[in-house]
Amino acid sequence: MSQQHPWSRYVAIGDSFTEGIGDREPRSPGGHRGWADRVAEVLADQTDDFAYANLAIRGRLLQQITDEQIEPALELRPDLISISGGGNDILRPGTDPDEVASRFDDAVARLRGDGATVVMFNGPDIGMTPVMRRIRGKVAIYNENLRAVATKHDAIVVDMWALRQLQDAQMWDRDRLHFSPLGHHTIAIAMLDALGIDHGLEPRHPEPLPKQSWRKARVDDIGWAREYLVPWVVRRIRHQSSGDLIQAKRRTLAHPRDHEREE
Repeated sequence: MSQQHPWSRYVAIGDSFTEGIGDREPRSPGGHRGWADRVAEVLADQTDDFAYANLAIRGRLLQQITDEQIEPALELRPDLISISGGGNDILRPGTDPDEVASRFDDAVARLRGDGATVVMFNGPDIGMTPVMRRIRGKVAIYNENLRAVATKHDAIVVDMWALRQLQDAQMWDRDRLHFSPLGHHTIAIAMLDALGIDHGLEPRHPEPLPKQSWRKARVDDIGWAREYLVPWVVRRIRHQSSGDLIQAKRRTLAHPRDHEREE
């Protein structure tokens, strides 16, 4: 097989976004596939001896990502690293997007230390959701800071804010916090495009959902708040995380399709 890209060891670090939450796949390690697994599968199909690890764990704040994941990632000696973090910080009241971005800057500097290609993600435009639109400005400030970090360290940015497809409700899981399989597929395409990789993943355009009445939308919002928002707030109050007792789904480098070969 002729080598079509320069990478052979890809390590993904981050939180639930990178772990793949929302993209349920029982056959995948951890029960979730996600955009990073999808990207790794494409990269593996285009070069010999490709290996992939995913150290991301749901619920992690940026400091936890840097404290718990960077050194294990670097020990794997990757030549391609993706990092997404800070979103859980930005969601919390009172956090300063400038301060969070400053810590992200330090993280990227460490990841770039051995010359690996680093891929970053900015935040999507969440202005279409009644609850999340309250922090839209905060996300925008964080995103501008991340652009500066990427320029400083010669990192690649996957521009989620510009992915207007993510405005479609079908791109999101039922919890409205994580992406659906369609969303993860769309983001995988965006990362491969950012890397300049030719691939066979085709954009998917689902049929528009039927318009809801105001009353039905209101009932759905109340149900969503009861099922997802309230438990999230309670965990914050109790200093708990959805990732407590969870281990990374791919802690060692392996071919991304190894679990398929074992079946």
